[in-house]
Amino acid sequence: MIKKKVVHILFFLLISLLSLAQEIEKDALQDSLKTNVKLKINYKQIIIPAALITYGVVGLESHQLLFFNTELKEEIKEHIDEKLTVDDFSQYVPLVSIYAIDALGIKSKNTFKDKAIISATSYLIMGLAVNTLKKVSVVERPDGTSFNSFPSGHTATAFMGAELMNQEYKDISIWYSLSGYAIATGTGLFRMYNNRHWLTDVAAGAGIGILSAKMAYWLYPTVSKLFYNNKSSNHKTSFLPFYDGKKAGFGLVSTF
Repeated sequence: MIKKKVVHILFFLLISLLSLAQEIEKDALQDSLKTNVKLKINYKQIIIPAALITYGVVGLESHQLLFFNTELKEEIKEHIDEKLTVDDFSQYVPLVSIYAIDALGIKSKNTFKDKAIISATSYLIMGLAVNTLKKVSVVERPDGTSFNSFPSGHTATAFMGAELMNQEYKDISIWYSLSGYAIATGTGLFRMYNNRHWLTDVAAGAGIGILSAKMAYWLYPTVSKLFYNNKSSNHKTSFLPFYDGKKAGFGLVSTF
Protein backbone atom coordinates (compact mmCIF):
# COMPACT_ATOMS: atom_id res chain seq x y z
CA MET A 1 0.00 0.00 0.00
CA ILE A 2 2.80 2.41 0.92
CA LYS A 3 4.71 1.56 -2.22
CA LYS A 4 1.64 2.23 -4.40
CA LYS A 5 1.08 5.64 -2.77
CA VAL A 6 4.71 6.64 -3.30
CA VAL A 7 4.70 5.43 -6.90
CA HIS A 8 1.51 7.38 -7.61
CA ILE A 9 2.94 10.57 -6.09
CA LEU A 10 6.23 10.19 -7.97
CA PHE A 11 4.45 9.44 -11.22
CA PHE A 12 2.20 12.45 -10.77
CA LEU A 13 5.13 14.77 -10.01
CA LEU A 14 7.27 13.52 -12.89
CA ILE A 15 4.44 13.69 -15.44
CA SER A 16 3.53 17.21 -14.26
CA LEU A 17 7.13 18.34 -14.54
CA LEU A 18 7.80 16.72 -17.90
CA SER A 19 4.54 17.98 -19.40
CA LEU A 20 5.35 21.48 -18.21
CA ALA A 21 8.90 21.20 -19.55
CA GLN A 22 7.58 20.19 -22.98
CA GLU A 23 5.28 23.21 -23.13
CA ILE A 24 8.12 25.48 -22.03
CA GLU A 25 10.43 23.93 -24.61
CA LYS A 26 7.94 24.74 -27.37
CA ASP A 27 7.60 28.36 -26.24
CA ALA A 28 11.32 28.78 -25.69
CA LEU A 29 12.08 27.22 -29.07
CA GLN A 30 9.85 29.76 -30.77
CA ASP A 31 11.66 32.56 -28.95
CA SER A 32 15.04 31.07 -29.82
CA LEU A 33 14.18 31.00 -33.53
CA LYS A 34 13.62 34.75 -33.38
CA THR A 35 17.06 35.28 -31.87
CA ASN A 36 18.77 32.50 -33.86
CA VAL A 37 19.69 30.63 -30.68
CA LYS A 38 19.43 26.84 -30.64
CA LEU A 39 17.63 25.29 -27.68
CA LYS A 40 17.52 21.61 -26.87
CA ILE A 41 16.28 19.68 -23.86
CA ASN A 42 18.03 16.32 -23.54
CA TYR A 43 15.65 13.88 -21.89
CA LYS A 44 18.44 11.29 -21.65
CA GLN A 45 19.63 13.30 -18.65
CA ILE A 46 16.67 11.89 -16.71
CA ILE A 47 17.93 8.28 -16.90
CA ILE A 48 20.36 8.36 -13.96
CA PRO A 49 18.18 10.28 -11.46
CA ALA A 50 15.14 8.22 -12.49
CA ALA A 51 17.11 5.00 -11.88
CA LEU A 52 18.16 6.20 -8.42
CA ILE A 53 14.61 7.16 -7.49
CA THR A 54 13.27 3.87 -8.81
CA TYR A 55 15.80 1.93 -6.74
CA GLY A 56 14.67 3.79 -3.65
CA VAL A 57 10.96 3.24 -4.31
CA VAL A 58 11.39 -0.46 -5.10
CA GLY A 59 13.43 -0.77 -1.91
CA LEU A 60 10.41 0.23 0.17
CA GLU A 61 8.90 -3.23 -0.20
CA SER A 62 11.51 -5.40 -1.90
CA HIS A 63 12.52 -8.07 0.64
CA GLN A 64 15.94 -8.39 -0.96
CA LEU A 65 16.69 -4.67 -0.82
CA LEU A 66 15.25 -4.35 2.70
CA PHE A 67 17.49 -7.19 3.83
CA PHE A 68 20.48 -5.51 2.17
CA ASN A 69 19.58 -2.26 3.97
CA THR A 70 19.62 -4.09 7.31
CA GLU A 71 22.88 -5.90 6.56
CA LEU A 72 24.55 -2.65 5.57
CA LYS A 73 23.28 -0.97 8.74
CA GLU A 74 24.72 -3.73 10.92
CA GLU A 75 28.02 -3.63 9.06
CA ILE A 76 28.31 0.12 9.60
CA LYS A 77 27.43 -0.18 13.30
CA GLU A 78 30.31 -2.60 13.81
CA HIS A 79 32.82 0.02 12.64
CA ILE A 80 31.34 3.19 14.16
CA ASP A 81 33.27 4.72 17.03
CA GLU A 82 31.28 7.95 17.25
CA LYS A 83 28.88 9.92 15.10
CA LEU A 84 30.17 12.72 12.88
CA THR A 85 27.62 15.42 12.09
CA VAL A 86 29.57 16.83 9.16
CA ASP A 87 26.62 15.96 6.88
CA ASP A 88 24.55 18.72 8.51
CA PHE A 89 26.96 21.20 6.94
CA SER A 90 28.29 19.38 3.87
CA GLN A 91 24.80 19.21 2.36
CA TYR A 92 25.01 22.94 1.63
CA VAL A 93 28.63 23.08 0.42
CA PRO A 94 27.95 22.47 -3.32
CA LEU A 95 25.13 25.04 -3.37
CA VAL A 96 27.19 27.69 -1.58
CA SER A 97 30.15 26.91 -3.84
CA ILE A 98 28.41 28.12 -7.00
CA TYR A 99 28.51 31.61 -5.46
CA ALA A 100 31.82 31.30 -3.61
CA ILE A 101 33.69 30.29 -6.77
CA ASP A 102 32.37 33.39 -8.52
CA ALA A 103 33.74 35.49 -5.65
CA LEU A 104 37.18 34.10 -6.45
CA GLY A 105 36.95 35.54 -9.96
CA ILE A 106 35.93 32.36 -11.78
CA LYS A 107 32.79 33.24 -13.68
CA SER A 108 29.96 30.76 -13.94
CA LYS A 109 27.68 30.18 -16.93
CA ASN A 110 24.92 32.37 -15.51
CA THR A 111 24.81 35.67 -13.65
CA PHE A 112 24.29 35.92 -9.89
CA LYS A 113 20.60 36.79 -10.32
CA ASP A 114 20.01 33.99 -12.80
CA LYS A 115 21.70 31.48 -10.50
CA ALA A 116 19.58 32.70 -7.60
CA ILE A 117 16.39 32.14 -9.62
CA ILE A 118 17.53 28.68 -10.74
CA SER A 119 18.66 27.72 -7.24
CA ALA A 120 15.37 28.83 -5.69
CA THR A 121 13.39 26.89 -8.30
CA SER A 122 15.52 23.80 -7.68
CA TYR A 123 15.04 24.04 -3.93
CA LEU A 124 11.29 24.50 -4.33
CA ILE A 125 10.94 21.42 -6.53
CA MET A 126 13.24 19.35 -4.33
CA GLY A 127 11.56 20.41 -1.10
CA LEU A 128 8.08 19.68 -2.41
CA ALA A 129 9.09 16.23 -3.66
CA VAL A 130 11.01 15.25 -0.52
CA ASN A 131 8.40 16.44 1.98
CA THR A 132 5.53 14.89 0.03
CA LEU A 133 7.27 11.52 -0.13
CA LYS A 134 8.23 11.63 3.54
CA LYS A 135 4.58 12.16 4.42
CA VAL A 136 3.17 9.36 2.28
CA SER A 137 5.91 6.73 2.73
CA VAL A 138 6.17 6.80 6.58
CA VAL A 139 9.45 4.85 6.73
CA GLU A 140 11.14 4.43 10.11
CA ARG A 141 14.69 5.73 10.41
CA PRO A 142 17.46 3.19 11.12
CA ASP A 143 17.94 4.69 14.60
CA GLY A 144 14.20 4.45 15.33
CA THR A 145 13.80 8.14 16.17
CA SER A 146 11.05 8.98 13.65
CA PHE A 147 9.07 7.78 10.63
CA ASN A 148 10.23 10.23 7.96
CA SER A 149 13.28 8.41 6.67
CA PHE A 150 12.38 8.19 2.96
CA PRO A 151 13.88 9.97 1.09
CA SER A 152 16.99 11.64 2.51
CA GLY A 153 16.54 15.42 2.48
CA HIS A 154 20.22 16.05 3.29
CA THR A 155 21.28 13.94 0.31
CA ALA A 156 18.73 15.57 -1.98
CA THR A 157 20.02 19.04 -1.02
CA ALA A 158 23.63 18.00 -1.57
CA PHE A 159 23.04 16.43 -4.99
CA MET A 160 20.86 19.35 -6.06
CA GLY A 161 23.80 21.66 -5.31
CA ALA A 162 26.23 19.29 -7.03
CA GLU A 163 24.18 19.30 -10.24
CA LEU A 164 23.89 23.11 -10.12
CA MET A 165 27.66 23.27 -9.71
CA ASN A 166 28.08 20.87 -12.60
CA GLN A 167 25.87 22.91 -14.89
CA GLU A 168 27.53 26.21 -14.01
CA TYR A 169 31.20 25.18 -14.18
CA LYS A 170 31.51 22.00 -16.25
CA ASP A 171 32.63 23.99 -19.30
CA ILE A 172 35.49 25.50 -17.29
CA SER A 173 36.81 22.31 -15.69
CA ILE A 174 35.45 18.84 -15.01
CA TRP A 175 37.02 19.03 -11.54
CA TYR A 176 34.31 21.39 -10.36
CA SER A 177 31.69 18.80 -11.30
CA LEU A 178 33.64 15.95 -9.73
CA SER A 179 34.26 17.84 -6.49
CA GLY A 180 30.58 18.78 -6.16
CA TYR A 181 29.42 15.22 -6.65
CA ALA A 182 32.16 13.89 -4.34
CA ILE A 183 30.90 16.11 -1.52
CA ALA A 184 27.30 15.12 -2.24
CA THR A 185 28.22 11.43 -2.20
CA GLY A 186 30.06 11.91 1.08
CA THR A 187 26.97 13.55 2.54
CA GLY A 188 24.86 10.54 1.61
CA LEU A 189 27.42 8.14 3.08
CA PHE A 190 27.53 10.09 6.34
CA ARG A 191 23.73 9.92 6.57
CA MET A 192 24.09 6.14 6.64
CA TYR A 193 27.19 6.26 8.86
CA ASN A 194 25.25 8.29 11.43
CA ASN A 195 22.43 5.75 11.30
CA ARG A 196 19.94 8.34 10.04
CA HIS A 197 19.08 6.81 6.66
CA TRP A 198 18.92 3.56 4.73
CA LEU A 199 20.75 3.15 1.42
CA THR A 200 17.43 3.31 -0.43
CA ASP A 201 16.66 6.68 1.23
CA VAL A 202 20.01 8.05 0.10
CA ALA A 203 19.63 6.75 -3.47
CA ALA A 204 16.18 8.29 -3.86
CA GLY A 205 17.37 11.57 -2.33
CA ALA A 206 20.26 11.75 -4.77
CA GLY A 207 17.95 11.17 -7.73
CA ILE A 208 15.47 13.79 -6.57
CA GLY A 209 18.25 16.33 -6.01
CA ILE A 210 19.74 15.83 -9.48
CA LEU A 211 16.37 15.88 -11.22
CA SER A 212 15.26 19.00 -9.33
CA ALA A 213 18.30 20.93 -10.54
CA LYS A 214 17.88 19.78 -14.13
CA MET A 215 14.21 20.72 -14.10
CA ALA A 216 15.07 24.17 -12.76
CA TYR A 217 17.21 24.87 -15.84
CA TRP A 218 14.44 23.65 -18.10
CA LEU A 219 11.89 25.82 -16.34
CA TYR A 220 14.14 28.88 -16.19
CA PRO A 221 12.88 30.54 -19.42
CA THR A 222 9.40 30.71 -17.89
CA VAL A 223 10.30 31.33 -14.25
CA SER A 224 12.67 34.17 -15.19
CA LYS A 225 9.75 36.11 -16.67
CA LEU A 226 8.55 36.72 -13.14
CA PHE A 227 11.75 38.66 -12.39
CA TYR A 228 12.60 40.33 -15.70
CA ASN A 229 10.37 42.90 -17.35
CA ASN A 230 9.61 42.28 -20.98
CA LYS A 231 8.49 45.63 -22.38
CA SER A 232 7.81 44.21 -25.83
CA SER A 233 5.15 41.82 -24.57
CA ASN A 234 2.21 41.81 -22.18
CA HIS A 235 2.45 38.06 -21.80
CA LYS A 236 3.05 37.07 -18.19
CA THR A 237 3.60 33.55 -16.93
CA SER A 238 3.60 32.18 -13.40
CA PHE A 239 4.94 28.81 -12.32
CA LEU A 240 3.07 27.58 -9.24
CA PRO A 241 3.52 24.33 -7.29
CA PHE A 242 0.51 22.94 -5.43
CA TYR A 243 -0.26 20.29 -2.82
CA ASP A 244 -3.77 19.67 -1.48
CA GLY A 245 -2.90 16.98 1.06
CA LYS A 246 -3.44 14.18 -1.41
CA LYS A 247 -1.99 15.32 -4.70
CA ALA A 248 1.07 17.37 -5.62
CA GLY A 249 2.05 19.01 -8.87
CA PHE A 250 2.82 22.21 -10.73
CA GLY A 251 0.54 24.71 -12.44
CA LEU A 252 1.31 27.15 -15.21
CA VAL A 253 -0.76 30.33 -15.28
CA SER A 254 -0.48 32.66 -18.27
CA THR A 255 -2.05 36.06 -18.91
CA PHE A 256 -2.03 37.99 -22.14
